[in-house]
Amino acid sequence: MFNNKIIDDITDYIFVTDKPEKSDIIFLPGGSFPSQGEYAAELYREGYASLIMPSGGLSVKREAWPGVKEGKADIYDGDYKSDCEFLTDVLIKNGVPISAVIGEDKSGHTRDNAFFSRKAADDRGFDIKSGLIVCKSFHARRCLMLYQMAFPTVRLIVCPFDVSGITRDSWFMTEQGVDRVLGELARCGNQFAEDIKEYLNIKK
Repeated sequence: MFNNKIIDDITDYIFVTDKPEKSDIIFLPGGSFPSQGEYAAELYREGYASLIMPSGGLSVKREAWPGVKEGKADIYDGDYKSDCEFLTDVLIKNGVPISAVIGEDKSGHTRDNAFFSRKAADDRGFDIKSGLIVCKSFHARRCLMLYQMAFPTVRLIVCPFDVSGITRDSWFMTEQGVDRVLGELARCGNQFAEDIKEYLNIKK
């Protein structure tokens, strides 16, 4: 029989949630949800960080930028070509000065979001000791793992936001929620297999 403890364990693993702490920078893995940039702008205005790094070019799964998700296309109505361009516009329209935004617009998936952000930081000589990650709540664990790999000495604090009605309290109640969360659970295994083998020096 299926045990609710299984649901609880999956929830605790996938839905990483930290309280915001004052940090050097806010990282935004690529996305097209306005709430991501709005939340990051709120954290900026509240003084949690002085820099924000939106990341994302065009997804490797798409030939064109998908458009603004979950409404507000009337507010964010630019002819966006990348996640970075979109998120930068959201940030600016929510009170973040362009001088505080360091964009990365070449990445096509979450791993690149993390490692290209590291390159952008290194190219500018940033000495980052702590950072906030603003990401979808069901994407939190994978984002954290990838940014931990890219920034191994940086203290990372995950500040998630909910989308598509998928939350830590309700994901297991809908087919969409189950598919997305268990999909993330699978990716947290198969996408890191080679990295772990390399780290442990396991030969094929």
